[in-house]
Amino acid sequence: MPIRIPDGLPARDALVREGVQVLDESIATRQDIRPMQIGLLNLMPNKIETETQIARLVGATPLQVELTLVRIGSHVARNTSEEHLISFYHTWEEVKDRKFDGFIITGAPIEKLPYEEVSYWDELTEIFEWTKTHVHSSFFICWGAMAAVSYFHGVPKHLLEQKAFGVYRHHNRKPESPFLMGFSDDFSISVSRWTEVRREDLPKDGTLDVLMESDETGLCLLQENQGNRLYIFNHIEYDSTSLEAEYRRDVAAGKEISVPANYFQDDDPTRTPKNRWRSHAFLLFGNWINQMYQTTPYNLEDIGTEESGDSKVRQSR
Repeated sequence: MPIRIPDGLPARDALVREGVQVLDESIATRQDIRPMQIGLLNLMPNKIETETQIARLVGATPLQVELTLVRIGSHVARNTSEEHLISFYHTWEEVKDRKFDGFIITGAPIEKLPYEEVSYWDELTEIFEWTKTHVHSSFFICWGAMAAVSYFHGVPKHLLEQKAFGVYRHHNRKPESPFLMGFSDDFSISVSRWTEVRREDLPKDGTLDVLMESDETGLCLLQENQGNRLYIFNHIEYDSTSLEAEYRRDVAAGKEISVPANYFQDDDPTRTPKNRWRSHAFLLFGNWINQMYQTTPYNLEDIGTEESGDSKVRQSR
């Protein structure tokens, strides 16, 4: 099944060019099936780029997925037109009475700020709390993952002396996890962050399982069974040229920035980078959606109630 996205969304043309099957809203409404409801709270400055990256990954499933784009209502976006936001995004206030099978919260380029100094922190913590009762499975990315694991478990973030920037080898720490089905023993993932979460700060009660980890950049992916949450601190969703764009942006701004490690051929920024994480990005999102499909209630209104408490209710159709 294709992904269902709003009619006219700019991401549509890019996805169609890549061979991703896209279902317009006008056609989807004629199909007698309950699509998986996934919300995307997009905190990144370039919202069109990020929504395309995420839509590409959730659209690769054989299930029908309806993607709802969400933004913080208390924050004014500077890098995306108001017309685009009004046309395609809902504020959280507009969707907070809905329930979702899955909800994704992205990163944001504000890692060095203490959480409490983030202008929309109060609204974001309301959203974290809301996911407990209105979302079956949550997926937090980069800064969003650090903020979420701090909110839910009190795990601190630590400022790095130098930005973790490049493509790094990661280890599969739990091959038996359904989220890592089909994963290699080790694999590459793109990394771009100034902070980190450390293994020694994780709860000692085993609440969080480490699924992915790098010798060079530390923790990558955590799974929380009880809350049905995934936290990924690196950018497995990035395009081939995302790190290059960040590097050239900082160079043009006169910022001190190293060439992203293990990214350009022979570490030469004049050469074309190769994507070595794409296949595992599709695997991870596909596995997440598959697990969600097998455990979410068919009736969305049962999410967050006793009827869905055992997380074993298959979407029978």
